[in-house]
Amino acid sequence: MNIDYPLHLAPGGTTALTTDDEHVRDMIEQLLLTSPGERVNRPDFGSGLMAMVFAPNGSEIAAALEFTVRGALQRWLGDVIEVQRLDVEADDGALRVTVVYAVRRTGDVRTATITREAA
Repeated sequence: MNIDYPLHLAPGGTTALTTDDEHVRDMIEQLLLTSPGERVNRPDFGSGLMAMVFAPNGSEIAAALEFTVRGALQRWLGDVIEVQRLDVEADDGALRVTVVYAVRRTGDVRTATITREAA
């Protein structure tokens, strides 16, 4: 049973569920959008991605961000996915991360794109 993210109710009033593939994508999104220190019992969980929304654009920042995001994916989801390609783009207060990954359980290759704009 995989609970859908973000948590919401299904039309019948029960907790909404999702497929295995969507659950893996949801886990990637949660990891990328969580800042370290945000979770009480796991203060080092997260990627630090959202702290970079207002950082100046540049190849150095993009390379550093790619390094930290890849490290977070490996540490927290390395048993679930194998990252094959990671692209991080920052444009005028918006971040776009594209992760091409293989699901270890099935070997299926998937792509997840997470885009967030500065509030």
